[in-house]
Amino acid sequence: MALVVQKYGGTSVGDLEKIKNVASRVLRTKKQGNQVVVVVSAMAGETDKLIRLAKQITSTPNERELDVLVATGEQVSIALLAMTLRAMGTDAKSYLAFQIKLATDSAFGRARIMGIESDKILNDLKEGRIVVIAGFQGVDESDNITTLGRGGSDTTAVAIAAALKADLCEIYTDVEGVYTTDPNICPQARKLSKISYDEMLEMASLGAKVLQIRSVEFAKKYNVPIHVRSSFTDNPGTIVCMEEKEMEQVIVSGVTYNKNEAKIEIMHVPDTPGVAAKLFQPLADANIVVDMIIQTSSTTKGFADMAFTVTKADFAKTLQIVKDNLKTLGAEKVVSDQKISKVSIIGVGMRSHSNVAAKMFAALAKEGINIHMISTSEIKISCIIDAKYTELAVQALHEAFRLDEPELSEEK
Repeated sequence: MALVVQKYGGTSVGDLEKIKNVASRVLRTKKQGNQVVVVVSAMAGETDKLIRLAKQITSTPNERELDVLVATGEQVSIALLAMTLRAMGTDAKSYLAFQIKLATDSAFGRARIMGIESDKILNDLKEGRIVVIAGFQGVDESDNITTLGRGGSDTTAVAIAAALKADLCEIYTDVEGVYTTDPNICPQARKLSKISYDEMLEMASLGAKVLQIRSVEFAKKYNVPIHVRSSFTDNPGTIVCMEEKEMEQVIVSGVTYNKNEAKIEIMHVPDTPGVAAKLFQPLADANIVVDMIIQTSSTTKGFADMAFTVTKADFAKTLQIVKDNLKTLGAEKVVSDQKISKVSIIGVGMRSHSNVAAKMFAALAKEGINIHMISTSEIKISCIIDAKYTELAVQALHEAFRLDEPELSEEK
């Protein structure tokens, strides 16, 4: 008997008919001889609706009370799913986070999981029940309701799978798995049968929206295999797992893009020790996450130009902080650009293959696409380009690295 944790997102439980479809799938898994725990998101659109209600009262809702409000969406969906399972003749029981003690810190709206008490869940499973748990939410040490941030149900599911030492965590969504790139941009995009945790972490951080990044971090830390698949078909999806030797034979596994970036450049900064700290410390104090950073020599000896990127949501605040500190930095001026995007290639095979960067740059140059900034790691290369060329860049890179060709395992 295997223990399987299944997670269903908002589109999978968007109405009663879809909830019945989920219940049938869950019941089928149980009838195959498995113990089943189900983690469910709020019905599609419900969280946004609750946030809009709060903002009709005030543009800046109290964070604690906002978590109390938005956490109610999952309470509806778990109750409806448990009722549906019972109506189908099987024993099921729903739990909110505080009832199983899914403990988090007190960072409302972006809480991190600290631990899970698994006794109730394990007892129910021993008695043959299907356990249905609310995703996205937790409880802090003062018994306040907290939420984990958008996509947090993925993290809930993987954390529960880790706590229960589950054999598999299935993440059901509205796509059939992880693709080499966005099929909406590149029709030749191909579904991957397997991808490593590290590759998935890079993809999630660089714009791919299939899995929430913290769920992948959890999975890697506790070695929880994830199966990403569609809740609307029975087709196999993508397994996210530990890196295997055969994965290194594939140089590039995927191409991602992110249009949610803005660039800020400070011109004519004194090229002396401590200047970078003076620039980035106020941003850190304001909880602004800086992404790519580049420093180049200025036209005047003893000076440099510094550029970095932030999310568009943080752009206005960041620009104001930089302007406020311009005199302290001894800089000449600041320029900015919101019409940019980041395109990236990812693959564990890049560790052991040369010429990858040159091939990427040549593919972009062939299409007349200029590169503004470059960032690299062991398994990824990212470039900042003009936003208007995003789709063209993705298609060019997908073709250059022949990602439309079958995987090695498919060729055998």
